[in-house]
Amino acid sequence: MKEKLAKPKVDHQPDRPRVIVGMGTCGIAAGAKKVWEAISQEIRRQNLDVEVRQTGCLGMCHREVLVEVRIPGQPKVIYGNISPESVKRIVQEHLVEGRIVKDLVVGMEAEKGTLLEGMPLLEENPFWSKQLRLVTRNCGIIDPDSIDDYLKAGGYQSLRRVLAEYTPEEVIAEVKNSGLRGRGGGGFPTGIKWESTRNAVGDRKYVICNADEGDPGAFMDRSILEGDPHAVIEGMIIAAYAVGARDGYIYIRAEYPLAVHRLMRAIDQARERNFLGDNILGSGFNFHLYIKQGAGAFVCGEETALIASIEGNRGMPRPRPPFPATKGLWDRPTNINNVETYANIPVIFRIGASEFASIGTEQSKGTKVFAVTGKVKKTGLVEVPMGITLREIIFDICGGIKDDKKFKAVQIGGPSGGCLPEQHLDLPVDYDSLISAGAMMGSGGLVVLDENTCMVELARYFLQFTRNESCGKCTPCREGLKRLLEILNRIVNGKGEKGDLDRLITLGSVIINTSLCGLGQSAPNPVLSTIRYFRSEYEMHIEKKFCPAGVCKDLTTYRIIEEKCKACSICLKHCPAGAITGEKRTPHRIDPEKCARCGICLEKCPFEAIVRA
Repeated sequence: MKEKLAKPKVDHQPDRPRVIVGMGTCGIAAGAKKVWEAISQEIRRQNLDVEVRQTGCLGMCHREVLVEVRIPGQPKVIYGNISPESVKRIVQEHLVEGRIVKDLVVGMEAEKGTLLEGMPLLEENPFWSKQLRLVTRNCGIIDPDSIDDYLKAGGYQSLRRVLAEYTPEEVIAEVKNSGLRGRGGGGFPTGIKWESTRNAVGDRKYVICNADEGDPGAFMDRSILEGDPHAVIEGMIIAAYAVGARDGYIYIRAEYPLAVHRLMRAIDQARERNFLGDNILGSGFNFHLYIKQGAGAFVCGEETALIASIEGNRGMPRPRPPFPATKGLWDRPTNINNVETYANIPVIFRIGASEFASIGTEQSKGTKVFAVTGKVKKTGLVEVPMGITLREIIFDICGGIKDDKKFKAVQIGGPSGGCLPEQHLDLPVDYDSLISAGAMMGSGGLVVLDENTCMVELARYFLQFTRNESCGKCTPCREGLKRLLEILNRIVNGKGEKGDLDRLITLGSVIINTSLCGLGQSAPNPVLSTIRYFRSEYEMHIEKKFCPAGVCKDLTTYRIIEEKCKACSICLKHCPAGAITGEKRTPHRIDPEKCARCGICLEKCPFEAIVRA
C-alpha cells in the first residue's frame, strides 16, 4: 500500500535531462534563487540541452537547498545542501560526464537493482522510511505552477469521478466512511460537518479554506499550498459540490506571499481548464473561488473570527451556536476546513474510503503532517500515519536531539498546546491520546526541547504570544491571560511568591472553562502542562530563586571553580560586560555586580571551570 500511495505518477523519465530546484520558502531562504541562477548560467555557458524547473518543499528543510537531477533512462538523484559554488560540479560531473557527485547525494529514487554500489536509496533514508506521504505526495515532486504536472500526477481525477458518479449525499457518505477528522486542531469529523452544511436551510452556501496558519514554528499549510495548490483547490470543489455551495474563499495570511502567488496562478489555471467556474466539466455544477488575504491576526484562525474578517469586520469571534454550518458567512450556511483537511479529499476518492480508513488508529484515521522544529537534528515537514509515537518522529525520523543533548520535552499543538516530557515519548500520536496527556494535536506544530530549555520561561513565552493575540472581546481571555502573564513574569524575574502555582492552576482552569473561543479556551495549556510535568522547576524558581536551565537571567549567576580554571583568559576575552578579571597563571574571577548573566563564559570555557551558582 505504501508504495502505491507514496509515489505519484509523474514524469520521472523526461525526454531530455532535467534539473529541478526546491523553491519553497525554506529553499529560497537557504539560497535557492542563487542556486537556480547559477545552474541556469552554467547550462547556458556550456550550451547544454537541459531543462531547469522548480518544485516545492520536499520536507527535508535541514538539507536545503535541494537539487534534483533526472536524466532519461537513469535513476533520479537528489542532492542536498547545494550552494552556487557546488553547482559547477553537478553540471560538469553529472550532466556532462555522467558521473554522480556522491558526496552531495541525499538519495536516489530507483529500483534497487539499478543502484550504483554504495549509493543511498531515498526511501531507505531514515527521514523517509516511516513516513507515508498522502497529503504531501506531490510536494517537492511536481512544479506547483504547472497544472499539467498536477494532471500527470492524477490531479482532478477525483473531481471528474465525483461529478460523474456521485450524488452530493454519496460524497458526504464516502467522507464519513473514511473517518477523516478536521486537521485544523479540533478534530471534528469532516463528513458530519459537511452533512450539517448540506442539510442547513439557506438560499446560498459557502465553503471556506482556513489557511490562516499562525502558530510559532508551524509551516504545514504554507508548504502544502506552495508545493501542491491544486490539491487544496480540488478538495474545495468536491466539498462545494457536496454541501451545495457556489462560492468559496481561501483565507490566507498576507505574510505568505509565495503561497498566495501560487494559489492565484493555480486558480487561474483551474478556471482556464474548466475545473472552476460555470458548468464545471459539463456537469452543470458552478463554483467560483476567491482569495482573501488576512492581516496576520492569530485569532482569525478561529472560524467565526475568520468569517468576520472576510465580511470586512474586525476579526473577533462570536458565541456558538449557531455554528457556521447553519449561520456562517453573511449569515448563510458555511463549511470551513483547513488546508490539510481539503488536501486529503482527493486522496480519499482516489484510493477509496475503506483504504483510507485502514491507515491510522480506530478513532484517528489517515496521516498527519507535522512541522518539526526546535532542538532536533533534522528539522522539516514530516507526514506520518496516525498512531505513530512521538519517539519515532523525534528520534527515528528526525535523528534525535541536536548536539546529542538530553531530550526534555516536546511542545505539541502550537502555542495553545501542551508540553510532554520523556515519559510520554511512546505515546501514540492521535487526537484522544494527546488530549488525555494534557496536550492536543493542534494544526501540527511540534517543537522539540532539550535540557537547556527553561520550562517556566517557555510557558511565559507562549502565554505572551496568546496574550498579545487575544482580541479582547471576552473578559476571561482579556483579563485572565493578563493576570496569568503577570504571575509568570514575576516568577522568572525572581519575585515568585508562595501560592503562585495554585493561583496559576485555578486561574488557568477558569479561563479555559469560561472563554468565548478556542484561543482563550486553550491558551493556558502550556502553563498547566508544564506545571503538571515540571512542577519542581517552578518550585526552584519560586522558593530557591534559581533557574536550573540558566535561562532566566535574574535567577542565574555564574562562578569560576578555581581548581579547574587554567587561566587561559578565553572567558575574559569573550565577556561582553567586562565582568571577568584575572592574570596569567592565576584563577579568574567573575564580578557578580558587573555580570550580564548572558552565559557566554559558560559556553566558551573548554575546561568546564564555570558553573551556574
